[in-house]
Amino acid sequence: MKQDSQSLTVDERAPTLRVRGAVKRFGAVLAIDDVDLSAYAGEVLALLGDNGAGKSTLIKCISGVHRLDSGSTEIDGSPQEIHTPAEARRLGIETVYQDLALFDNMDATSNFYAGRERAGPSWLPKPLRVLRRNEMERETQVVLDRLKVVLPSFSAHVGLMSGGQRQAVAVARAAAFAHKVVILDEPTAALGVRESRQVLGLVERLRDEGNAVILITHNMEQVVDIADRAMVMRRGRKVGEIKPSVANRSEIVSMIVGA
Repeated sequence: MKQDSQSLTVDERAPTLRVRGAVKRFGAVLAIDDVDLSAYAGEVLALLGDNGAGKSTLIKCISGVHRLDSGSTEIDGSPQEIHTPAEARRLGIETVYQDLALFDNMDATSNFYAGRERAGPSWLPKPLRVLRRNEMERETQVVLDRLKVVLPSFSAHVGLMSGGQRQAVAVARAAAFAHKVVILDEPTAALGVRESRQVLGLVERLRDEGNAVILITHNMEQVVDIADRAMVMRRGRKVGEIKPSVANRSEIVSMIVGA
């Protein structure tokens, strides 16, 4: 559940991630128009808006998929230019997109370390280095245990797993390497009630470990249940922020649709 109290209010703490005056154009289309965003450690920020509001474009700029045309990005108060996904990951930003980007013919460990394989000794040329498979498996199991992720078989290919288990692998992979920000794009889309609860439990554990979590979702019940703060976008602009509650659900919906 959402945290009821913190030693400092949001305004008194420095954000882990701060975006100021973000602008992104695709030809004549202004996808993001002067947007500010702040995400804090130990907080779930729900990023809301209808399709086409600019949410996905904004997180892709934060994740290095797109480059901002103007605006600035700060991590822990330090200005950063994020030009590639590799640079975002180096800064501690991990993103789980709706397609999950998993390799169905590989197990959890191979998916965790795809592109980041551990091999040695370092003094050898890369083609001659031996994969440290046992080390990678141990570290993968540690992360799964820490996040209370249970898989049908540790060595099973992810293509044989359920939707919730696949989502759990993708979120756990992000948790294994993120040390600042975790961005989740519709993590419970197409999942049943039980699997959605399991994934939301992972989101809570990510927050409890001190990550700043940005959650894109259209599910208002989940927003009220898990988000500490909600930011609403419409037509490429930020239209407001609000602390979600059962009492103000209609107000949030009105902000989303522009009523």
